[in-house]
Amino acid sequence: MIWAYPDVKLTLLLAGLFCLLYFIYLARYWAINRRLRVEKRRLFTKIVIRTCYFILFLIAFAGPSIGTAMKEIQEEGKDIFIAVDLSQSMNASDIGPSRLQRIKFELKNLTKNFPSDRIGLIIFSSEAFLQCPLTFDQSVLQLYIDGLNTGLVPNFGTDLNAPLRLALERFESDESQEIKSKSIILISDGENFGDELDNIGASLNDLGVKVFSLGIGTESGSSIPRGNGLVIDPQTGRPAQTVLDPGPLQQIAAETNGQYFEISDQVQEAGNLIGALERLEGGVTGSRVVEASANKYFYFLLAGLILSLLDMILPIKTIKL
Repeated sequence: MIWAYPDVKLTLLLAGLFCLLYFIYLARYWAINRRLRVEKRRLFTKIVIRTCYFILFLIAFAGPSIGTAMKEIQEEGKDIFIAVDLSQSMNASDIGPSRLQRIKFELKNLTKNFPSDRIGLIIFSSEAFLQCPLTFDQSVLQLYIDGLNTGLVPNFGTDLNAPLRLALERFESDESQEIKSKSIILISDGENFGDELDNIGASLNDLGVKVFSLGIGTESGSSIPRGNGLVIDPQTGRPAQTVLDPGPLQQIAAETNGQYFEISDQVQEAGNLIGALERLEGGVTGSRVVEASANKYFYFLLAGLILSLLDMILPIKTIKL
């Protein structure tokens, strides 16, 4: 016999509480009926029934397990690269307090939902850099997310190809023999000044890498703060305006059988992104055989319930008039 919840102190406490309360009940019963003729044998029967079903409840509470069986448990995991756009346009405040600050908040929540998966962080603008390699260490990843700012990368426009190529290279160079699910979360306002995405999309699709893109911004857009002023458009001499351009993000998601999500003044789909990643079937990273016991608490609980119902429905007369 194996006990799933072997809390001896709690079991003894409940047993002692039952005995105390039942003793008080008997004392009051005897005080009320001491001048009447009491059927002691029937009173004893009632005590035995109540004691039996209480003991059965205690046994069920302790979780008795009888017999064992060997069970194979498969361990699944995902490899996820998060690519965050750190171009100047991510400082825009059309999504408060700013696009980047909102993304940092959402990323912290997202990573907490995948504690058993390897997650890496790529930062990019006109170039891409590996900020954090694939890791299980949530605390390290959170520190890197806290430190995200637009000063970490050169800002000469945004190239969406750069982070995708860097993630692809990392996936291809992974020497692990384990078969894993591979995906990229591409976060940007969608403004792409690099090459077309067709070639990189085909390469990612051939390797089985899905891209889940997350667009952030609004269609009306806003100006871009820099220091105490604003970013100025050199062609017009006026403050530059940045708007959400979902086209490139939708394109790369479609080409890799991924999905496009958005954070704007119209929709808030960060939760949907987490749900899509959770539904993504992870690759089998390993398996182990464990010895599992069969919990039989239900039989003791059922027997106790039957006795308690009989005690209520079919009361035993304890007084003979």
